[in-house]
Order: sequence, then structure tokens, then C-alpha cells
Amino acid sequence: MKFTKDSINIEPAKEFEKISSKLKEDVIKKLKKRGAVVGISGGIDSSVVLAICARTFGSDRVLGVMMPENDSNPDSLNLAKKLSAKFNTKYVVENMTDALAGFGCYKRRDDAIKDVFPEYNNSYKAKITLPSNLLEKESLNVFQLTIIAPDGKTKSERLPLKEYLQIVAASNFKQRSRMSMLYYHAESRNYAVIGTGNKNEHEQGFFVKYGDGGADIKPIAHLFKTQVFQLADYLEVPEEIRKRTPTTDTYSAEQTQEEFFFRVPFGILDRIWFGWEQGIPSKKIAEVLELTEENVDSIIRDTQRKIRTTEYLRMEPL
Repeated sequence: MKFTKDSINIEPAKEFEKISSKLKEDVIKKLKKRGAVVGISGGIDSSVVLAICARTFGSDRVLGVMMPENDSNPDSLNLAKKLSAKFNTKYVVENMTDALAGFGCYKRRDDAIKDVFPEYNNSYKAKITLPSNLLEKESLNVFQLTIIAPDGKTKSERLPLKEYLQIVAASNFKQRSRMSMLYYHAESRNYAVIGTGNKNEHEQGFFVKYGDGGADIKPIAHLFKTQVFQLADYLEVPEEIRKRTPTTDTYSAEQTQEEFFFRVPFGILDRIWFGWEQGIPSKKIAEVLELTEENVDSIIRDTQRKIRTTEYLRMEPL
């Protein structure tokens, strides 16, 4: 095939019709459900899924569930409400803070942070990140812990394995609690839970098993992030959401998906990944994207490594 920067582009109208038709068949005929529940966060993926569901089932048979908690960015709730207004869907707001405190989510996480930074307390913000952009330097996926003091001063340290595992395990209560809430609202209405993960997240393992990975149907799991944005334009998702930088909205400090996990802009990652899947030589991909062949090979290796090491997340129970 001829490879260009536009090779990854989809025909949004046709893609929507394909997804919508399959979604209707799966929800109504296979699952015998009456409508759709979508967890909405003000992010691009959940916004596109809500828009698809509203146009597929009618806005009266779609429920958006907003689930803020103590660390959430207030913008997430505000944008989710604008989304619901745009597509005229009902919504509920479920504050998850008390549930998470009951699980010990915040305390278990903070205890691990204090093992690295004893001065840390609830007046600080914190996040974990991966090394620098893969286009600058290839390095191992070794996480760093960053804390931000009330006066804005930051400190970062390499995160030891024990503390890393505890912080992630505690933080995963957030996604697993939200999954439980989505199924409460779905079961009380005989609706299906519609997942919001895209291809980048699903195949590279950027999700929590039985958390945001828990859903009845995953209608955009075959779409790259850049393709989700194309669909968002077609569906007329509010501009503020389309222009918003994708974030994890998991840690108290603001953190992009790129710095936490993907390590390269989606516009580059997706085109390299697409080219690799289509059997395009690294040299040709590099020429088209105006990168070095070493850049391309580095990103392909990182993608392969993430797919391989997160296979257990996509497995059915043995």
C-alpha cells in the first residue's frame, strides 16, 4: 500500500454507521438490553461513545454517569455536563470519594508516597510518570514519582518497585469502583455498560482489569486515538472537549496520558503503529513522518513490549 500521513484517516460517516449498526444489534438482540450506560469524564473517548449511543438508541435511552472523586479535575465534571446537554442525555453524578476512602485508596497510596518522600502530606499533589519522550531518547519504562509542594516546588525520584506497585494498586480502586457504579445503574434499568477504551488503551494495556476494562461492549477499541478525534469532529462533540489534552485524571497532580504511559504524541505514535501493522518498512515510515529510522524502530519496540507484557489484562479467566 502507499503510505502517507493521511493513510490512517477514516471516513467518519461510514465508520459511525458501521459502529452504530453493530452496537444496536449487540445491545438489543444479543444482550437483550433496553439502552446504554456510559461513564463520562469530559474526555474525548467517553464523549464520542456517548454521542454514538445517543444517535444510535435515542437520547432518552442513554444515561451518562459522572463519577468525580477527591483528586478529580473540576473541568472533567463541567465538560461532562456540557456533553450531556449537547446530546440531550440524562445523567447522574456519583461522588466516589467516600467509597474510595472506605477502601483505603488514598491512605494506602499516600503511605507508599511517604516511603519515598517523608514530608509528603495532603497539602501536596503527586503523580507518577515515565521517562522522557521516546523521540528524544529510548529508555526503559521506569517510573518516577513527582510531588508538588503547596508553594509549587517539585521533587522527583525514581520509584522503587514496592512503592510503585502499592500506588498503582491503591489507585486502581478508582477504576474498579467506577465499574461497580456503572453496573448498578445499568442493571437497575436493564441497560448495557458501554466501554470507552480506544485501540491505544486496549492493545497496549492502558486500562485496569475489571475496572475501566470492564464493560459489555467496547465499540471504539479498534480505533486509534487520532481516529477517535476524527469521529469526534463528525459527531460534533463540543469543541472544548476536542481541544482538551488527554489526561489520566487519576492522580492529584495534572498528568497527560503521554507523560504517564504513551511517551510520544498520538499523531506520531498512531501513524507509526498503523504503518507497522500494514507491513510498511521503518525507513519508509520515517521518510513520510520526517523522523529518523531509529525513532520509528524505538517506538515500534516500545509498542510491541507493551502489547506483550500486558497480554494478561486481555485474557479471559483461565
